[in-house]
Amino acid sequence: MSFDLNDPNESIRVLIVDDHRLFREGLSALLSVTENLLVVGEAQNGLEAVELAQKLEPDVVIMDIQMPIMGGLEATRRILAHSQHVRILVVSMFEDDDNVFSAMQAGARGYILKGAAPEELLRAIQAVARGEALFAPSIANRLIRYFNRAPQLPANLLPELSARERELLALIAQGKTNPQMASSLEISEKTVRNHITSIFSKLQVTSRAEAILKAKEVGL
Repeated sequence: MSFDLNDPNESIRVLIVDDHRLFREGLSALLSVTENLLVVGEAQNGLEAVELAQKLEPDVVIMDIQMPIMGGLEATRRILAHSQHVRILVVSMFEDDDNVFSAMQAGARGYILKGAAPEELLRAIQAVARGEALFAPSIANRLIRYFNRAPQLPANLLPELSARERELLALIAQGKTNPQMASSLEISEKTVRNHITSIFSKLQVTSRAEAILKAKEVGL
């Protein structure tokens, strides 16, 4: 069973999974007064979530991450292994890289924070039910920074450079300007200039072109 996008009268069946009873009850109350949303069950841990997902066949599972007995990430993997049509929306208080990327790898289609406004949560539920991916603005910005970050030179290449200097050298090799490098690494342009001066000194070069040539010589 899956949500029919072409039927405006069909409700999105939602399973709420969280180990905090007050959160579950509050969320259930919000969804119960929202048109086209139907709460079909609640679970207080990942193991219950897996069992109820197989029994109730929800369209969307609102999944917490850290819970007793079985966490949300493992529950997500097990639910999707059995029912690929189910959409998992993680609603968590954690926004660190490890949890965000682990949730994506497990198969979650959305990730928002527990402090999100009700309308943001409702929009996320509807979006993932349609098969879209939706992330909280702070999470989306984190993903953008991650995928736009500079490639890392292996530490055994140009070991005289610090990790930050190798990062900057990789950006120099891409033809990035000082403002672009400062924005990418979230540091000041003055700090970029200081690092470039240090790179030139350590590599015994006097220009970006020479620095790039030096990097290419070692396999960049």
